[in-house]
Amino acid sequence: MYNAMFLEVTAPNPRRSWVNWLDPRPFLRGVAWLDEGRAVRANPADLGRLPWDTGERAALPIGVRLEFTAEGADAVEIRYRASVPGPTDALRDIAHCFALWHDGGCVSETIAEPAEEAVVTVPLPSGVRGRFTIHPPEGQSPVILGLRAVGGSVAPAARQPRWLVHGDSITEGWWSTRPAHSWPAIAGRMLGLDTVNLGYAGSARGELATAEQLSDLPADVITLAFGTNCWTGVPCSAPLLYETTRAFIAVVRQGHPRTPLLVLSPVLRPAAEQSPNRLGATLAELRTAMEHAVLDTRKTSGDGQLSLLPGRDLIGPSQLADGVHPDDAGHAAMAAAVAAALRTKLS
Repeated sequence: MYNAMFLEVTAPNPRRSWVNWLDPRPFLRGVAWLDEGRAVRANPADLGRLPWDTGERAALPIGVRLEFTAEGADAVEIRYRASVPGPTDALRDIAHCFALWHDGGCVSETIAEPAEEAVVTVPLPSGVRGRFTIHPPEGQSPVILGLRAVGGSVAPAARQPRWLVHGDSITEGWWSTRPAHSWPAIAGRMLGLDTVNLGYAGSARGELATAEQLSDLPADVITLAFGTNCWTGVPCSAPLLYETTRAFIAVVRQGHPRTPLLVLSPVLRPAAEQSPNRLGATLAELRTAMEHAVLDTRKTSGDGQLSLLPGRDLIGPSQLADGVHPDDAGHAAMAAAVAAALRTKLS
């Protein structure tokens, strides 16, 4: 169990604004690119080739977090800037929560109001050593400006192997109750990986510009989990998704020829399984096409580092929050399956 603390955020004092504040960049994890200090999830120099919805979602710092060790510290102060939601903002009611994790579990949650610039204090458990992670709120796009210890010292945690995870809203973590409960976050903790979440809600349809960006990013392991948005939105036929998947893998492989690469086909979506889209393809047919593309690519290329995790049976209808996105139990089930599939490649 963890404790939720509701604290008033304090405005920074201009006279001591940057006294003893540490540069946050060495502490940040889950970062793909930085754009003038803001963590973004698409290359800011290459946005023009991406669909508008991908660029919009990439501005949210999904999965970005602070990781550190502490020596004699009672708390850590985080200075940040966040957008303040308006009265009609769809994200207004989402908790602005700074969640502290340690040793695979949530220690506490510090909940505060969004502010254009403020300082929040996150208490640390007394006498506890090891790696701490703070998951900032994601909905209001906070930018971490600095951090500092209270009553001791903090240092950046050791770097972990880097895991790029590309997918759609399910990968982004929709309907998980906290950022740390999404399947990429859970699996990353299980495997000791630095998870870089490149999930784009409403998008991730196999765009080759995205594949090129993945190809250029440093990575120790990669997972691709797109496909469900190819049933609707921008519909695909089964042959088109087959070729798209093969092309996407080929482009990623240009930058990562021997990196472990796991492809996760779409999970259960009951309303789409046997319903044809505009081009006559059901989600079941699209899933089969995608899986065949992975298996055929592995066979023809001899790529022993390319593997497939069929998604159809990873979660059941009771683990879907809205018929499309998994709830926390569904995210946990997906994480366990992905971690098991990757563990053999990482050992």
